[in-house]
Amino acid sequence: MPQTAVALAFLTVLGSVGAAEPEPMRLFQSGRDGYPRYRIPSLVVTPGGVVLAICEGRKGGRGLLGDIDLVVRASRDSGKTWSPLQVFADEGEHTLGNPCAVVDQMTKDVWVAFTRSKGSDTEEGIVAGTSDERTRVRVTKSSDGGATWSAPVDITATAKDPSWTWYGTGPGVGIQLKSGRLVVPSYHVKEKASVYRSHMVYSDDHGRTWRRGDPVGEHSSECHVAECGDGTLVLNARTTEGLDRRTIARSTDGGETWSAAAKDENLYDPHCEACLFALPPLNNEPRWIFTHPAGPGRRNMTVRLSRDEGKSWPVARKLLDGDSQYSCLALLPDGSIGCLLDRWESGNYQLDFVRFTREWLEAKP
Repeated sequence: MPQTAVALAFLTVLGSVGAAEPEPMRLFQSGRDGYPRYRIPSLVVTPGGVVLAICEGRKGGRGLLGDIDLVVRASRDSGKTWSPLQVFADEGEHTLGNPCAVVDQMTKDVWVAFTRSKGSDTEEGIVAGTSDERTRVRVTKSSDGGATWSAPVDITATAKDPSWTWYGTGPGVGIQLKSGRLVVPSYHVKEKASVYRSHMVYSDDHGRTWRRGDPVGEHSSECHVAECGDGTLVLNARTTEGLDRRTIARSTDGGETWSAAAKDENLYDPHCEACLFALPPLNNEPRWIFTHPAGPGRRNMTVRLSRDEGKSWPVARKLLDGDSQYSCLALLPDGSIGCLLDRWESGNYQLDFVRFTREWLEAKP
């Protein structure tokens, strides 16, 4: 099974980590290594135990526009130390963004899905259908722990409906189902509609081909998914209009179709990306975690714990005070949990890496 090795590793090291306070560090500092701004975190652990921290390197120092590359740093000691920055996807003056990593535990490959748009096109123009080009979808993979990456492959023809204008992969992290299917949570806008909808992109042949699933409701966008014990997928998405609560839907066919979308009254959403991540069960009890700005607004990054596959979130602890925005979670090789997040600080976005343990999360503050 794809997650067996991860679960065994988690249980082996569980007793070696304690309830220490979270350990934040600045991992991508805007203005360094040739990029005026970094944004949009993706965090994943390779089958060989290498932690890969991925984000956008924005050469123009602005939003999702202009010359933007995808960059990565690697750690071989569960996030204690990191390699220098490496650029792994670059198309000159054009915009690459929304990285979403997913690991194939069977082939040991790490895939990163991302989007490409013309550098002069804005999101508003693409959504409206007035841009020179529409967003395209691409994937690249590494088979050596992130040291080298394949030439990007364009999967737009099967991952995107021709009527869709704007498109986003993730951002963040996808999952591999018990069946072996690779699932990349994504979202899009249909021409003349200007309404964001979530959907999945999936592969049943280890990344050789990719297909798209049906849209999820309306006014949902950046999303993550987790797989229940019975194989049901739970989607947790950013809400783009209306209530400041997360959008939830369920799929019983691996993300191809979805139930009617609903709002989770227990999960605050300042209309921002958040991360849902399933840890290995403990004593046959599920352990799902969720990070988001707990508010008010995009402030106070908080991690929550569910023991019933997202039906309730009785445990919550604050990771960081102050501004906090996008986040991505990973189970680290030493049994601790890593969170890569971006935040506005000192007049720019910065990306911090925070380590914490399950014991700290479940301890009474």
